[in-house]
This record gives sequence, C-alpha cells and structure tokens, in this order.
Amino acid sequence: MRLSTLRHACRNLPTPSVHQPRTGVRVFGLAKRSLPLGHSSNSQLLLRAASSISGTTSAEKAPKLGKQTDGPGYENTIRENVQRTKEEMVALQRGHPALKPTLAIIQADEDDRLLEINKKMAGKIGLNIIQICLPRECTEDEIIEEVLKLNEDPRVHGVYLHLPPTSLTSRVLNTLRPEKDVDGVSDLNVGRLVRGDMSQGFTPPLANAVMELLARHDTPMEGRTVLVVGGEGPLGVALQCLMQRRGMVVLNSRRSSEGLQKQVMQANAVVLLAAGHMDVPPTWLRSGTAVIHCGSALMTDHGMEMSGVGPLTAALRMQNVVQSSSRWAQGQQYRPWTLRSLKLQPLSPVPSDIEISRAQTPKPVDQLAQEIGLLQEETEAYGRTKAKVRLSLLDRLRDQPDGKYVLVAGITPTPLGEGKSTVVIGLVQALSAHLKLNSFACLRQPSQGPTFGVKGGAAGGGYAQVIPMEEFNLHLTGDIHAITAANNLVAAAIDARMLHEATQKDKALYSRLVPSVNGVRRFSPIQIARLRRLGISEIDPSALTPQEVSSFVRLDLDPAKVTWQRVVDTNDRFLRKITVGQASTEKGHVRETQFDIAVASEIMAILALADGLGDMKTRLERMVVGSSRSGQPVTAEDLGVSGALVVLMKDAIKPTLMQTLEGSPVFVHAGPFANIAHGNSSVLADKLALKLVGEDGFVVTEAGFGADIGMEKFFNIKCRASGLRPNVVVLVATVRALKMHGGGPNVSAGSPLPREYIDENLSLVANGCSSNLRKQIQIAHLFGVPVVVALNVFKTDTQAEIDLVCQMAKESGASDAVPCHHWARGGRGSVELAQAVKQAGSQPSHFQFLYSQETPIVEKIRMIAQKVYGADDIELSPEAQAKIDYYNQQGYGKLPICMAKTHLSLSHLPEKKGTPTGFTLPIRDIRASIGAGFIYPLVGTMSTMPGLPTRPCFYDIDLDPVTEEITGLF
Repeated sequence: MRLSTLRHACRNLPTPSVHQPRTGVRVFGLAKRSLPLGHSSNSQLLLRAASSISGTTSAEKAPKLGKQTDGPGYENTIRENVQRTKEEMVALQRGHPALKPTLAIIQADEDDRLLEINKKMAGKIGLNIIQICLPRECTEDEIIEEVLKLNEDPRVHGVYLHLPPTSLTSRVLNTLRPEKDVDGVSDLNVGRLVRGDMSQGFTPPLANAVMELLARHDTPMEGRTVLVVGGEGPLGVALQCLMQRRGMVVLNSRRSSEGLQKQVMQANAVVLLAAGHMDVPPTWLRSGTAVIHCGSALMTDHGMEMSGVGPLTAALRMQNVVQSSSRWAQGQQYRPWTLRSLKLQPLSPVPSDIEISRAQTPKPVDQLAQEIGLLQEETEAYGRTKAKVRLSLLDRLRDQPDGKYVLVAGITPTPLGEGKSTVVIGLVQALSAHLKLNSFACLRQPSQGPTFGVKGGAAGGGYAQVIPMEEFNLHLTGDIHAITAANNLVAAAIDARMLHEATQKDKALYSRLVPSVNGVRRFSPIQIARLRRLGISEIDPSALTPQEVSSFVRLDLDPAKVTWQRVVDTNDRFLRKITVGQASTEKGHVRETQFDIAVASEIMAILALADGLGDMKTRLERMVVGSSRSGQPVTAEDLGVSGALVVLMKDAIKPTLMQTLEGSPVFVHAGPFANIAHGNSSVLADKLALKLVGEDGFVVTEAGFGADIGMEKFFNIKCRASGLRPNVVVLVATVRALKMHGGGPNVSAGSPLPREYIDENLSLVANGCSSNLRKQIQIAHLFGVPVVVALNVFKTDTQAEIDLVCQMAKESGASDAVPCHHWARGGRGSVELAQAVKQAGSQPSHFQFLYSQETPIVEKIRMIAQKVYGADDIELSPEAQAKIDYYNQQGYGKLPICMAKTHLSLSHLPEKKGTPTGFTLPIRDIRASIGAGFIYPLVGTMSTMPGLPTRPCFYDIDLDPVTEEITGLF
C-alpha cells in the first residue's frame, strides 16, 4: 500500500511526526498495519435523561436520574481515574526507568472523535502511542497481519482496535495476544473474567465504565434490575458477569425483541450496547431509570445534546495499558522454578543406552522452558524436545545473583574414558530431582566424527543421559554445520584471493574489489575498516594514490604460511594432507593443505569463549589466517569475510536447551577439541544457566580429558574470558583408571580388559591413588578450589576397592570422596555426591589463576609444565622460539596458553602412567588462535583429523523405515 493511500485513510488525523510529537505522546508515523475492536471502535457511553412523551424536558414529565454524566461529579470521576493511573505510571517508571509504556492504535474508521479522545488521554497519563492507519475497506487478513506484528513488538504493551464493527471478527480478536488485549475482549480474557481470575486478564474498559456510571446512580446496585440490549458479543458477556457479581438481576434482549417494552418497564437501568443510534421511548421508562447508551461520542435527543462519556472509557483503557506494562515489568524479573521431575524406574540388568532413552518420554521443551523461568519470547523451538535460548535473557536477569559454579574434571583417563559426562548428568539429576535444588548441566555438543567412528555417542550413559539421545548425537540444532560452513568460507576466500592477486594487475583488481554500481563507486564498511588499519583516511575510491591502491588490494598472502585449514565433521584420515588447485581453471596455483575435523576449527573455540554476538564478531574479525610475504598477519577482516561469518553464526551462538532422563535442564553448546583448544562448553551457556538457577542453585559443567588438560584450560582460559569463578571441582575417578596408573597392564579400546581390572586388586588401586589421583587433587588446589572426588562405580568394583579410594582421596586433600551409582540408578545413585557438592559449595573458594597475563610466554609454558605436569623444565625447538619472538613482536604476548599434548599421561609420553617425574617437556612448535584468544604450544605430534577404525560404529547404526527409530547409537 502506498503512503498516499494510508494518508487518505487517515485524512482526518493530524499527520504524525516523529520530530514534533504531541505532548506526552510519541507518534511513529503511518504504516501499513491493521487491527479492530468493534464494540469499542466508535463506542461512547452516554447516561441519558429520559424525556416525556411530548418531547419536553420539564422536570415534571421527565423521569428523574440519580446523577448526570456531565457536570462536576462526572468530571471528578474521570479526573480520579486519570490521577490514579498517573500515580501508577510514576511508580512503575521509578522502578523501571527504561520502560516506556506504549499503546498501539489500529485505525480503519472515518470517525476520529473517539481516537482523539484516546490520544488526548494517553498524553495526559504519559503513554507513548504507535498509530497504525488502514483503509476502511481493509481485509481480515490485512488486519491479522498487523496484529501479529504487534504481538511480536516488544515496545507495545497494549493494542486498541479502532475499527468498524464488521471488522471485529472472532478470528481477529483472538489473534491478539491476551496480555496485550487491553480491551479485554479475546476469548481467553473474557473467560478469565467469568472465572474470576484477573491476575493476567483485563476488564473491558467499556464494561468498567458502565459499572462506574451505574454505581453513581442513587439506587443501590445489589438487587437492581438491569436490561442489556444487544449484548451478544464478548462485551455483553463481560458486562453481564460484572453485574451479576455485584448482585444485579440481568435481563438480556435484542433491539428487535417483541417483549422489549415490557423488559424496559421492569428495569431500573437500561444499557444499550448495540451499535448505531437507538432510542428508548420515554413512556417505557419508570421514574428514575438510568439509560446508558454505548453509541457515538455525542448524541442528541429531542433537541437536547447529551454529554458523551468517552473520556471515562479512554481513561480506563489507559489504566489497562499501565497495568499491562506493570505485568510485563514483573514478568521480566527472575521467576522461581516449578520443575517437574520425570520418574525413573531403573531395571537390572541395565538395558542399552538407546533403549533407556527411548523408554522415557521427555517433556515438551516449551514446558521445560516455562518450568525454569524462561519467557516465551526467549526460546526458539527446534522440534518438540530442543530449543535455542536467546541471549536477551542475560540482559533481563543482569541483576540476578549467580548460582554455584561446579566443574567436573577427571584423573588421567584410560582410552575408554571414565564417565565425566555421566557424572555431570547424574549429579544434576540428584540435585534437582532428589534434593529439589535448581540445577543445570552444561555440556559440549558431540562431533559426528567420533559418533560414527569409535564412540557411538556422547549423551552420557545408563540412567544418566541427555534425551532424546539420537537428537543430542546427530545434528542437534546445526551449530557444527554452521561452523563448518563459516570455516570453509574463509578457506575458499583465501585461495580465491591468492589466485586473483596473482593473475591481475592493481588497477583491474581494484576495479573488481570496488566496482561501479549505477555509476557510483564506494567502499563497503569492511573495506573502510581495512583502509583505516592501513592508515588511509580517504573514503573516496577515486582519490586513492596508486601506492594506496596497491596496499589496499594486495594482501600478498604467502601460500607456504597459510595456517587456515578446511574442516569436515567426519573422521576421514585421507584428508590429513591434500593438494588443492589442480584444475586447469586455477592456472597452476597448486598448494598442499589439509582438512581438520570441524570441532578443531578456531571458530568452534570462538563460539565457546564469546560472551555475546558483538564479542563473537570481534573475535571472528581478528582471526589470523596466515602471513604475508613480508611477515605481517592477515586476518579474516582483511579478507572481507568476517561480516559473512557472523551471519552464518548468528543462530549458533544461542545455546540449545534439552533435558536429562529425569527432566533436569541441560544446555548443549559448543564442543572445542580439548587438545589444540580448551575443551569446554560455552561461556554463554554457563552464564545463562547461572542466572536461571538463582542464587541457591547449581550449574554443573565439564572439562575435557584429565584435570591437567581440561581443568587447567578451564581455569586459565575460560574463567579468564568469562570472569566467572568456580565454587567446587568434582574430580571423577574410576577403579579401572586407578589400577592402570598403579601399574596395571595397558588398556585399549576394542580389546577385553585384563584380569587385573576385573578382579579385586587393592595394591594397584592404592598405587594409583597415591600417584595420579593425589596429583590431580593437588592441581585443583593450585587454583584455590575445593575438590570432591566422585568415584564412578562399575559393576566389577568391590566394596573394599571403593572404600580404599574414598579414604585415600580424603587423605590426599579432597573435601569429600563418595561412590556414585548414577549409571545404574539415575539421580538417586548420586545423592551422596550432590550432598557433598552442596556442602563444599558452601565453603569459601579462594580462586586464583596459575599465572598473570603479563607473564612472558615462555614462563607461562614453564609454569604449566612444572606445576601442573610435574616436568623438570621445558625445551623449546628453534621453530618454537622463533614463533614466540614473532608473537611478542605482534603484541600477542599477553594471551593465555592452551597446551596441545596427549591426554593419556601427565607427561608428553602417552605410555607414562601414574605421576611421571624427571622429564623435560619438549615444545615442538607454537601456534596462535588470535580470534579465540590463546597461544597453543605443540607438545609432540597432534592429529586434528581422526581416522576410522577397521570396524567403525556406523556398522551398527541403522533406521527402521516404518517406525523411523534409530538403532546402534550408544
């Protein structure tokens, strides 16, 4: 619709102006919008004096009214309502200074008198107004389209539908969200009124005005007989309900009813709700009968002009808007949880993970979100059982104190893993379902590479799982796919840019990078940013000197120094080294490169460490993808691709909400490698969860691999980035791993466990406790955090072995040590752990970083090697030393260190178990993830692309085409 059409539709209105608004009223201009409220679109209240048969106005012949609508009494009624609403408005804005209560008016009516009354009343009270004009002949669908827009507009707290009665269909009225229906005519709001539950509903202002006028009449309200004519719609239902609640006898009639005269003569008051001009002959009225006419703003009767009571209706409507704004403000506050736990009935023997998962029916995710205090607009559902949570939650709950922050780490694991994820889930289930404490699990998203390769899934296990486990393990909400797309866009941009620079002169390259569009050449914002970094202030493309043009168009990337790799979320060993550019179209520009697995991408680490969309954008911009031939770093922003990366990642930055088998909430977000990256779930997931659980709640998150790797990086990298401080470390141990560190034979995936791991062997257990377990507890104490040891019990463990581990853990400095049976029993099997964590969390935490940001790179590496790993010293290769010098020169010396080493030993040698001593840690090379914000030394050879084993897990994964059930995940 053209603007001229809209102006024609609203020709009787003053043209809205953003620059010159009415006093106290903000008009946002005309827009193609629509909405109706028929009964009140041109309705006014009129309390009318009944005249004599002859039409005279003498007091002798006219039935007496208790009070008139005009005069000081009526004006006082309006004034009192306005004053009360203004006081409520002042109190509301005192507590919420940024709140601007706003009424949206949708107009499609030629009669502007009532509209002006409402705008004037809004101005008196101080409400903002958004005015939306539609042509009178607008369709129902056009109206609904505008209603839906207003439903989603966070600025709008109430909607007034100033529309022709014929436009006010049930479909239109019920499209409007009940919380914005300040005229109270949607089915839900009328139902709330009838039920007597007005905590969320609104009394229709027209009905409220009728009741106030009736209350001013001399006759007592209780027992009074009131005839309502034309009350078939929602307004009539609401009015009848209000009258009956005050003890009135209500008669209903149509305008054309044959018995209308008889009913009028029985009534003490007559309310005419029917639209249009309608009179009651004076001869029908008893003396003192009040007549309330809901017609036009001003009406005449037998030569007498009667005063309309539209201002009272408008005042009551504004009161509803302020009330709606107040409810909105209250709804923004922290909401106590109403979590309903899901019942578990553990079986023995324990079925397969997928059988357990499938046997439980998860709650709908919108129900879960409501139970933990999320607002409807803060979630984006992805199917029935998972949803993205918007980061606006952090702003809403910014003043809410955080809950307790618990990190689950582990001793140095066997290749089989020791069950940290199951401990996280079991602990949260115990805290929430059994101790009735608000608690949240925060987990990494699993890569599909290991899922189809050797792991088969990462949703926990037994009766401590995230459900549905199929959705958890496969695709989830597409975050890893978004990372893959963004990462490979950078890779494509690198090779394309090197090709174009190599095959074009400066002038041709400049013409293509800054093309003429419709005869105009201009730099894009990201190109202007590059000019600024080059020290060029000119923004007119034609004004650059040849030297400036050359500097602008030439990144001069050295193919041998490109550090950015392509990624794919599949274990594919044949992509570890590839050659690109072999097609004839690439003109001989061939180079060797490689693929990494998607979760090894720096963009994944950025996702995990960013604290908002703006921070993620900044980090993506500063990612270094290689060096120029002159040795200068080249960034994603230099390539001009960083803006596109943010677009690809805009949804991935929102954590995904899921649940455990017992209905406890879980955030699944990010999944960086724990060797070349920091191996922790996202900062944002933790921050959101800490706000949601409340001051007395618990957030439990996990660090990858052993405490020497995942926990150390959690403290020195993640906590430094987030500003969060942990209250408790839960250190996961198993009898199996302790036996291995105590001198037991090697453990390998896919091979049967040796007898030493099945039979009781207290000597091996004791040796493992006194070496690796003790060392890992000491590492946690370096950071000043209390430690609770969680012994993940397997069916082969004996009671003597369990008791020995718990005893020695306490002797080694743990605050407590408890056995956990969550795998077989669910949350009930980890209640003792939950109680220990609660107790430890009540103790003061004296958290400290291992090193200062100002500490030189070499000394940071040395401190980690000596204090965490137990090395005597470090040995830098010449290449590593050269990189350190380069990073210092570039200003990267203050970045934290992310050690890339084997997770199977405290040392750099995987076969060295227990607590190795007397070794020097070799630093083969050093690389930097500038966007993520850390430097990672390489200790030994690190593979960033896993391979498939002889018999991958995908042999067992299948789908039933009839039931669509997945098999083979575990």
